[in-house]
Amino acid sequence: MATGQALGQGPAVSNDAAAALMQSLTDLVLRAGAAILAVDRSAPVEQKPDGSPVTIADLAADRIIAEGLTQLALGIPALSEERCALGRAASGSFFLIDPLDGTKDYVAGRDEFTVNLALVTDGKPLLGIVGAPALGLVWRGLVGHGAERLTIGADGKVATAAPIHTRPMPSTGDPWIVAISRLHLDDRTVAFIESRPGAVRAPMGSALKFCRIAEGEADIYPRLAPTCEWDIAAGAAVVIAAGGRLTDGSGASLRFDEPRPNFIVPEFIAWGDPRAAG
Repeated sequence: MATGQALGQGPAVSNDAAAALMQSLTDLVLRAGAAILAVDRSAPVEQKPDGSPVTIADLAADRIIAEGLTQLALGIPALSEERCALGRAASGSFFLIDPLDGTKDYVAGRDEFTVNLALVTDGKPLLGIVGAPALGLVWRGLVGHGAERLTIGADGKVATAAPIHTRPMPSTGDPWIVAISRLHLDDRTVAFIESRPGAVRAPMGSALKFCRIAEGEADIYPRLAPTCEWDIAAGAAVVIAAGGRLTDGSGASLRFDEPRPNFIVPEFIAWGDPRAAG
């Protein structure tokens, strides 16, 4: 298993430089999504050493993103769920990738799976792209530049683009809309939700939970149980770019440059309104 140790130092990418990369990276996410849709879902599912599933679609999407980043010749290290043994950049910038987030949903025949690609700079999510190929949607954001939702046409190209923003936290007496995992709901998270009387649970798969917060359809996404950095970095960047915040359970901003065994994040909360985090 990967230990989260450093691979080396990547160049620090500025906001302007990241903005210049946005379309090329979006194209990679679209290509990876198309490759996933082209795979027969009835193909055999294998198990990783940690017991999580991996499919031909996971590997196909990962290969497209890896080859695409190499062709772009950016010199920026990349950490993918499917290629994590070497570690990540010690400082500067690096890509953090989940080529198929929500593999269990994908295998079950549901459409709530995503392709997640993030650019992290100095430990903070800077750019995030979350593609939902089966839904024909992409959410993307660049911190300091805003976020938007793209609708993808039948030709695989962007048909429409609309800016998105998180919404203010509910007024006193109004219910919180809480995005939750359909497959991973632990006791601590349940207790956190129940501390908000009248909270309405909105179960969904993969990084779509971040996207619904970013576009103002939900207020908060708590997960007070372990997950992996590549599961959340892209969605976190979209939420932050749209006006939200990502913290740990104590309200401290979550970083992606800490030494974590196997790149496990113990807990996090995505907030639509940063004021709600305290």
